[in-house]
Amino acid sequence: MKKSLLIVATAGLLGSASAIASEEVSTWTCSESKQFKTSGTTETVRITWESKTFDLKRENSLPGSLRYKNSNSGHDLVVLGNKAMLFNIKSGTRLADFCQTAEMKTGKLPHLFANSEPFTQN
Repeated sequence: MKKSLLIVATAGLLGSASAIASEEVSTWTCSESKQFKTSGTTETVRITWESKTFDLKRENSLPGSLRYKNSNSGHDLVVLGNKAMLFNIKSGTRLADFCQTAEMKTGKLPHLFANSEPFTQN
């Protein structure tokens, strides 16, 4: 019985890991040679900043922007049509400014946000 539970648990963990690994990852290049990576969905974004990973949940934002926060870590990602900014609201600092993906540099939206309000194109 214990062996079969272990096999099922291990298979479940491996399945989750491969699902995460198969998600598309975007690299954001920012001013001052800063960089972060994102993956996930339009509702929950996983951000990797300075070798640490955080899940940020979508929140209400001002018109023309998308906002994602992790209240525990303080990370706050604001995405506009042409750039993003990363803040730490706990320390009151801007961590990265004028961040763009390679897609954004060519005038396209980053893949996570291409079909999101307020960026959905008619």
